[in-house]
Amino acid sequence: METLTKKRFWAFIIDFIFITALIWILSIIIYPLVIVTGIFSIFNYWLLLLAILIIGYFTYLEGSNGKSIGKSLVNIEVKALDGDLNYQKTFIRNLSKILWFPVLIDLLAAYFTKNSSLRLLDKYGGTEVVLKE
Repeated sequence: METLTKKRFWAFIIDFIFITALIWILSIIIYPLVIVTGIFSIFNYWLLLLAILIIGYFTYLEGSNGKSIGKSLVNIEVKALDGDLNYQKTFIRNLSKILWFPVLIDLLAAYFTKNSSLRLLDKYGGTEVVLKE
């Protein structure tokens, strides 16, 4: 189980780096457009846009093939407990990742519950992370 925990950690770091790169690219594109057009009010919605990007990244990739880029690189994947993985389940399991900080609360809550192998939202989403076969 320790190996799976380490792989999940590294997958999270890889996904964090990838999403950060996407945000930088998006910033490089949007900032000059904002300066040229003068529509500075878009910055009022910047956090909402980032939250949508993060939740969309994890929900789409894990819902379509069970793994994000980070999970693919460390050979783990998301499986549904009832065998049918869909976008609704991956959306629920990834809600805590919207702004990165709530994932710490999710991990700590799972650690102090009886089933410490699951994150709290994995339990509610009916999913688990397993080693890829």
